[in-house]
Amino acid sequence: MVLRLRPEARLDLEAAVRWYEAQDNGLGRMFVQEVRQAFQRIRTNPEAYPAGYRNTRRALIRRFPYGVVYLPIPEQDTIVVLAVLHCGCDPKLWQKRSST
Repeated sequence: MVLRLRPEARLDLEAAVRWYEAQDNGLGRMFVQEVRQAFQRIRTNPEAYPAGYRNTRRALIRRFPYGVVYLPIPEQDTIVVLAVLHCGCDPKLWQKRSST
C-alpha cells in the first residue's frame, strides 16, 4: 500500500521534530526514526490498529507520546496519514481532517 501524508500531517511531524531537536541534539532524528518504523508497521498491516472515529486508526509511536492517525483506503491501495500528534492533543484537531 502507498502511504500518503496530508500536508497538515507533514506540518505536525515537522513541528514535533523541531521541538524534540530543541530539547536535545539528536532527539529529533530519533523521533523521525520511530515515526518511520510506525509508518512501516502501518503499511505492513494497516488493519492491525483498532478502527475509531470515521474508520480512522491510530498507531502509537514507540518511545514517544505521539500517535499516527490514518485512514486506510483499500480500494485505492492507499493509506492517508491525517495527523502525527501528541497523544494529549484534543482529538478535534485531527477529526476535522477525516472529513475532507
